[in-house]
Amino acid sequence: MDNIYNKMQEFAKKHIEPYTTDVDKNATFPKESFDALKKERITALLVPKEYGGMGLSLEEHAQTVLAFASTCATTALCYMMHNVATNCIVTHGSEELKQKFLPKIANGEILLALAYSESGSGTHFYQPELEVTKKDNKYILNGKKSFVTSALYADYCLIDANSIDTEGLDNWLVHKDLMGVSYQESNWDGLGMRGNASMPMFLENVQIGSEYRLGEAGSAEEQIFNTVGPFFILGLSAVYSGVALNACNTIIDYAKNRKYPDNTTLSNIPTVQNHISKIYTKATSAKHFTLAAAKSGATGQEDALAQIISARLNASEVAVDVCTLAMKIGGGTAYAKRIKIERLLRDAFAAQVMAPSTDVLSTWLGKALTDQPIP
Repeated sequence: MDNIYNKMQEFAKKHIEPYTTDVDKNATFPKESFDALKKERITALLVPKEYGGMGLSLEEHAQTVLAFASTCATTALCYMMHNVATNCIVTHGSEELKQKFLPKIANGEILLALAYSESGSGTHFYQPELEVTKKDNKYILNGKKSFVTSALYADYCLIDANSIDTEGLDNWLVHKDLMGVSYQESNWDGLGMRGNASMPMFLENVQIGSEYRLGEAGSAEEQIFNTVGPFFILGLSAVYSGVALNACNTIIDYAKNRKYPDNTTLSNIPTVQNHISKIYTKATSAKHFTLAAAKSGATGQEDALAQIISARLNASEVAVDVCTLAMKIGGGTAYAKRIKIERLLRDAFAAQVMAPSTDVLSTWLGKALTDQPIP
């Protein structure tokens, strides 16, 4: 297991880290990093071996996202969503759909994303307002999805909509170049996560065949909560644990190398030592909590869902706390953006609002712990 984490850290240092500053400064999608991800076939992480993939699981998903996020949260987030959509195809796709998509995903030919959020439903992404009608043998989609991560760069988006054939929801795989699909470009100017290319997606009389629906009609809600949810929520835990680790490593290095005229360093000050102790403890605890939750999910432990949700809540809080304390140590240098703590703090704040938000997840955790249905 550790070999995957270490291998992905090495990949991140070589193919992700060189672009992080420009990705944030210019709010541009990390295309060079994803070109390397495709070339090295890391897009195949969750694709079963019989379709040309690596055949790995929730644990390796968490380790890989964590390794990437320890360098660049934006890249980790976009990659995580690709994995989530891939896993949904693996778990719920027809054999025809698997044969069509999985080998190409494994080869780096297809990048996936999620398009669940809508302005009307907000963080309750499982309550879509997208209109679906049917004409002849085609389904027709009309509406708008908001905050579509990796928009324009992902070849297909996994889109949820109310089923017209039965009660419940449907999951659709929609190609970005289908007639009627368009994006509101240059719309993303986020506080943090600035390279995720998030923007609204418009669907105007988009025609799609039933072969692009995942699973039986009306089964998407079960897919969202039992397949998409655990991989997505745990993925966010890994993203924000990675932000905390990045801040921890950065500020320790800064404190050791910030010298005074008497040749002492910032790290020689007891107050700074206490702050660094707290930062390291918090960041590493988030890492280990996330990996333990991943193992619980992969091995089917009874309280796996509770562990996954609580790991995400913990990582979201830790990321902000660690970055805030690191800013205090960095002082004016950090505030003036001369080290990357300021960027990491901005990235960390996204944890509170990204659906499902921490407020929603806290309610879900309470329900899970008291044997109540979610949502």
